[in-house]
Amino acid sequence: MIFRQMFDSVSSTYTYLLAGRQGGEALIIDPVIENVDHYLQLIEELDLTLLKAIDTHVHADHITGLGELRDATKCVTVMGRHSKVDMVSMRVEDGDKIEIDSVVLNVLYTPGHTDDSYCFVMPDRVFTGDTLLIRGTGRTDFQHGDAHAAYDSLFSKLLTLPDEMFVYPGHDYKGDTVSTIGEERAFNPRLQVNSAQEYAAIMDNLNLPDPTKMDIAVPANLAIGYLSDGLDIEEYSIPADRAIERVGYSETMFIDLREESERARDGIIPGSVHMPYKTLQGNIKAGGLLAAIASNPDQELMLYCAYGERSALAFHEMHDAGLVNTCHLKGGIDAWIKQGGPLERPAERAAQG
Repeated sequence: MIFRQMFDSVSSTYTYLLAGRQGGEALIIDPVIENVDHYLQLIEELDLTLLKAIDTHVHADHITGLGELRDATKCVTVMGRHSKVDMVSMRVEDGDKIEIDSVVLNVLYTPGHTDDSYCFVMPDRVFTGDTLLIRGTGRTDFQHGDAHAAYDSLFSKLLTLPDEMFVYPGHDYKGDTVSTIGEERAFNPRLQVNSAQEYAAIMDNLNLPDPTKMDIAVPANLAIGYLSDGLDIEEYSIPADRAIERVGYSETMFIDLREESERARDGIIPGSVHMPYKTLQGNIKAGGLLAAIASNPDQELMLYCAYGERSALAFHEMHDAGLVNTCHLKGGIDAWIKQGGPLERPAERAAQG
């Protein structure tokens, strides 16, 4: 496995790059916008394809690199379902998995530092964001932080992991790079408490100043927005209420760009064709399935995903490739469900087939 830990000296942020092998798929955790060019250079040097960019939570001390990485690489952006960010490709929740090649991250919802804090677990390591730091824990006094929730996340989730599991935090201010669950249980001064009330008493009396970039970083990180390349996508964005009317029309083919785990969790639009976003490039080339379908000028392709970002990205790529009889479902399956659109489960489709 390829593993790189990178450090931003201004915000003391750690960013992590993981891949199963050189020349394969990669993911990045907690990228910082000022360092995007460095990440892209490293990805190119290692001959990797950035498939997913992940934030552990909405950061207050730096501006995320998610949007710029998405625009540069067409990668899938990922955050927790509780995040208030305006647009990300995938939203995960406790118990979900984030997968690339042979790398799998198990998702833990760990509120407390913020109400949208998540940790990501592998067999030998855990990426703890700001929930658990080396000999410290994330503050709980802004962004809907909650010391009692943090105590539960720490003691009921993270500290139940094996002692030998490596801890890779989102920040460090003293020069430490890695710890273990056992070390933190034994030596982290904030974990030497006997109750949530005792922990809350510590956290509620830290009296720390706000992060210096908080007033800039938080609004910027809540508004990642769409890719913009001059093409007015609103003209080709179909609201869910209008898209629902097209179910069963032979002239409209729904193309599902989500991953199988998302389809199993949230359901699928009846009659849709599954074509995962990561296979898009191969499918829009000459001889590819989408290219073949789009060659029929009377066949409209309705792209959809979870929230509308992957379908927007795919729409732009298809138009660039000359496949112009496409549109996308605005707001994705999330908007579809809110409008009461019909759904079926992949298992039901298989049984019918």
